[in-house]
Amino acid sequence: MNITIVDYSSGNISSVINSFKEVAKDKVNIEVTADINKIKLSDKLVLPGQGSFKNCVEALKDISGLVDTLNEFAINNKKPLLGICVGLQMFADVGYEETETKGLGWISGKVSKIDNQNGKYKLPHIGWNQIDIVKDSKIFKNIENNAHMYFVHSYEFVPNDKNVISSTTDYSTKVVCSVENENIFGTQFHPEKSDKTGLRIIDNFINL
Repeated sequence: MNITIVDYSSGNISSVINSFKEVAKDKVNIEVTADINKIKLSDKLVLPGQGSFKNCVEALKDISGLVDTLNEFAINNKKPLLGICVGLQMFADVGYEETETKGLGWISGKVSKIDNQNGKYKLPHIGWNQIDIVKDSKIFKNIENNAHMYFVHSYEFVPNDKNVISSTTDYSTKVVCSVENENIFGTQFHPEKSDKTGLRIIDNFINL
């Protein structure tokens, strides 16, 4: 099996790469590339996200054919894809970080700034928060409810269809932590920085 981590921006994704390689060991081949032909041949994709929504979307579009290839992979061929942090947020129709930016439109919704209630809650939201698992998601197999995950973000994905939400956390409001829609999975938290529980989520995705 080949799992490709899409390396499309200058953001530091070394922790994602290292965690997937640690969990995969020799069972699965982990490729890190933006090569469209290699992506097409992959069994599963990981879409990390470092930086702003606008910068990540623009970085995807800067690589000729990449967005079309991702659409073909996830929407047409319905192969498993995991988006992490901004990688999840890009599933949305539109994001409002820096300026209004069109997303991939895979899961209808928007990405907007967390309501910090006039400074009552610090932004960016950095640190460990418990997640409330609200849907029996495949990537949460053997994960206990209220497990702690590591977050770094100021913006949240607000999907139109609440049925895609698989977990939330309480930070000012109920912030969406993860989604599952058929073959498309996403986590707002960083599984690669969430200790053994996060590695288990990575393992669950690898074993889908």
